[in-house]
Amino acid sequence: MSSSVDATSTSLAEDLQDLQLDRPAKGLKSVEELEKLTVDEHLSDIERSVYLLSSGQEVQRISVIHNLPDLLRDTESHDECMRRVVPKVREVLHLAQTDMQLAATSAFLQILQKNLVPIQNYSQTFLQTILNSVDSKDPDVASAWLDTLLDVIDLLPKEVIKKEILGSAISKGQLAQSVQSRLACCRILGKISTKFEPFVIKKEILPVVQSLCQDVDYEVRGCMCRQLDCVARGLGLEATKSAILPELVELTNDEECHVRIAGLETVVNILSLLDAETCGTTIIPLVCKICQQAVQAEDATLPVVATQLGKLCHGIADNLTDEQKQWFIDFYKKLCHVGLEKNKASSRVTTPVIDKDRGGSKESDLTDIFELEDKLVECRKNSAFNFPAMVLFCGAKQFKPDLHVTFTHLCKDPHFMVRKTISGGFHEVCKLLGNSANLIQSDLVALLKDESIEVLKGVVSNMPAILDCYMSSGSNHTVSESKSGPLSDIIPAFLASENAVFTSNNWRLQEMLMNNLSCLNKCYSSENIYNKVIPILRQKLLKARALPVKVAAARSLLKLTRKVKKREQRDEIFHGLIHEFCHARKCYLRNVFVDICRIVIELYSKKFFKETFYEYLLELHTDSVPNIRLNLCSILPDLKRLLILPTDRGLLQQLDACVRKLLVAEKDKDVTDGVQSALEELDKIHIPMQSMTRRNLFEQDLEDQKKEEEEKLLLDNEEKEMKKEEEAAEKKKGDKRNLVSAKKGSENGSSSKIPGPRKGSRAGLSGSNSTTKNDNKPISPNTKGAGTSNNKLVKSKSINCLSQIPRRDGKDLSKTKIVSPAPTPGKSPGNKVQVNSNISKASTGDSNINKKRVSSPKLSRLPLYNSNPNLHPGRPSSPSLIPIKASTTSSTNKTIKATRGSGIPAPGSAGTRRASVPTISTSRRGSLSGQLPTEVTPKAKGSNGALTPSIKERKKSR
Repeated sequence: MSSSVDATSTSLAEDLQDLQLDRPAKGLKSVEELEKLTVDEHLSDIERSVYLLSSGQEVQRISVIHNLPDLLRDTESHDECMRRVVPKVREVLHLAQTDMQLAATSAFLQILQKNLVPIQNYSQTFLQTILNSVDSKDPDVASAWLDTLLDVIDLLPKEVIKKEILGSAISKGQLAQSVQSRLACCRILGKISTKFEPFVIKKEILPVVQSLCQDVDYEVRGCMCRQLDCVARGLGLEATKSAILPELVELTNDEECHVRIAGLETVVNILSLLDAETCGTTIIPLVCKICQQAVQAEDATLPVVATQLGKLCHGIADNLTDEQKQWFIDFYKKLCHVGLEKNKASSRVTTPVIDKDRGGSKESDLTDIFELEDKLVECRKNSAFNFPAMVLFCGAKQFKPDLHVTFTHLCKDPHFMVRKTISGGFHEVCKLLGNSANLIQSDLVALLKDESIEVLKGVVSNMPAILDCYMSSGSNHTVSESKSGPLSDIIPAFLASENAVFTSNNWRLQEMLMNNLSCLNKCYSSENIYNKVIPILRQKLLKARALPVKVAAARSLLKLTRKVKKREQRDEIFHGLIHEFCHARKCYLRNVFVDICRIVIELYSKKFFKETFYEYLLELHTDSVPNIRLNLCSILPDLKRLLILPTDRGLLQQLDACVRKLLVAEKDKDVTDGVQSALEELDKIHIPMQSMTRRNLFEQDLEDQKKEEEEKLLLDNEEKEMKKEEEAAEKKKGDKRNLVSAKKGSENGSSSKIPGPRKGSRAGLSGSNSTTKNDNKPISPNTKGAGTSNNKLVKSKSINCLSQIPRRDGKDLSKTKIVSPAPTPGKSPGNKVQVNSNISKASTGDSNINKKRVSSPKLSRLPLYNSNPNLHPGRPSSPSLIPIKASTTSSTNKTIKATRGSGIPAPGSAGTRRASVPTISTSRRGSLSGQLPTEVTPKAKGSNGALTPSIKERKKSR
């Protein structure tokens, strides 16, 4: 036992030593070998080529043949090359090895393609070598020269082909020649048939073609059958019906499966040439017979029939009756279910009974069973590939009764290759169905939930086209607008497929999924994008392994962010990118931030990038990791292209400081080289002036302007929506208030249409009706005197009325306009108006005037204007409206004479600036004259720190 183990280990060691083929040579080249490879440097190209072809090594000869087109291109050495080098090449090729022969095939074809030699010279030299080499005994060499000859035929004129090639091809097709020569003859005849007139083909080529179709070797018959399409196109319709079709019908009934397959392929290719009568009488019965034989035999022809059925039905669709059309549809259904109905493959697997005498099996061999199962799977796979063609054949209207069930079975086929094929053509089926695409919605959801990565790849890669079909088929509503639509089920399944995709190691599929998520902006609402899609992208941007996946996630994230309507959500996304990547602790995340900035520059406007990311990106020049600084250097030129002078002078200074610091303080060699290359490119970039860019707008400027307009439009739409929401809320409150007041009126049982007094005013006076009439106008108090009336201002018929003081009705005080009237002649300046923060008194001298009490705001509600402009933009400006608090102390009841140009300082501590305040108009209602100017002047501070104003008439100017 031990001796056998030792022998096995010894033989294994010897085998391993023999397998070490690429071991380096132990010794160096000898002096003699070096002398053989040495060539005199003073020789010319022609002389060196002749020398190497004569006495050089194999590698040197191959090098000369490769350089032969270059020698012929040189006009000075062209004639000498044709006279000395080309004959030497033809001489060497007779006994050359395979590598040299393959090099010669490529060189000879290049010479003709580049017209380096006249056609006559080429036919006398190179073409003869090609024709002779086709008969090489080495099959690889002969096949290579035959392919070269077929390519050369396309470039040669008809006369040369007829003189040099036609005779040689016919001689190769004789029965006495070898099988290899007859196979070459079939291919050559098929190639040259399209070059000649029909009578030449009928006289010279057709007899040889018919002979080869009846050849004793099945390979020759099959090869010639595949060339009948070209021969028929050269002959024409009438000759084809009389000479080619009988041969084709016989070949499709050949005993060899290989020939029948070739016959079926030729029938499909020849359909466009035949007329309707020929198709109806000959081709359609022939095809039906081929299909029935393939299903019965279940041989190698069955997958081919499934492959060609789509083209076949499309070619003969115009010549079919309704019954024939239904027959082909039913036959296609059988192909889609073959191998599944009775589970034939599994039923045939039985336990083999071994015959001891024969040493074999009485049952079918397992290998044959597996081969049959593979053929059936391939048949269903090819049928799934042809499903779009069959949908086009039967029509979208007949899809539901004829093919819908079959399509569902293919999507749920037990073999993943079938499901993969049908998923790859799903978008084509959607396009063909049009408005009926909703029928296959459940099938799409099933494919998106498939466990196989290959199946998901077919759907995910075409998801944008599928969603476009569903958007255009029905109403163009998003998921949030039509929750019962097909997209409400498809998009969640699409988003859920990322779990299965990211469990695999196929990073290309992951990248494709991240890129295709950006197509959801057309069919998903802004809230759904922000709440469901963007979290997935941000997670993959942080945790995906492959860098291309991160870049794809960043691109889709930034594309979808442009469609988010709310500004707070967009700002949160951008701040998250800056915080999670630019300020991240992990260096690879900071490196990704540079790639994110590249995408932002591409997708967003220059203004947005400069306001949001510019300074954060430049901060990375102080990063401790050299790779990040190196990546930053590559984006510096793009930053300079964003700038416009003189607006961005500060940003340019920051960029210059960054480059200067990298040049001075950088110690890493790679980063230093990157900075130098970036600096060279920066010097070439010219920064435009703002005035020049307005005049001359380039294509990039127009694109940037369009992006900026889109961003502004997004902000405007957001403001409009906010205003609409506010108006709707105010309207709702108004309706509610009216409803409450109506209920109160009904409860009181009042039949009067005049509304009651406002809250805070006294009813029962004779002027209450007048007060209600002017409810929408500002109410001014009497300016002649003041009387105690429970902190309410009193309005009289005096000339000096504060008609511009706003009422306490919930309106914005900042919209109240206060004007300073001119002094009115004819009025006594002795009349003073004194307004206390606690009471408002009426004048005792005007006893004959009917007085009425109205609701008026407290003086603490009066606006205080600041006349000092804000000279420092960016700092918060002083408030335009400052409420003045009412004082409760008795010291505030005193008045101070108002002087011209006096004002009320803002409330606060001592030493604050005093601001002049415009005076309040006190004109009589309904007249433009007789105005009495008044001003509000401060007197003293109350206990709460507020200033107590007083109102005084101004003296007449004249």
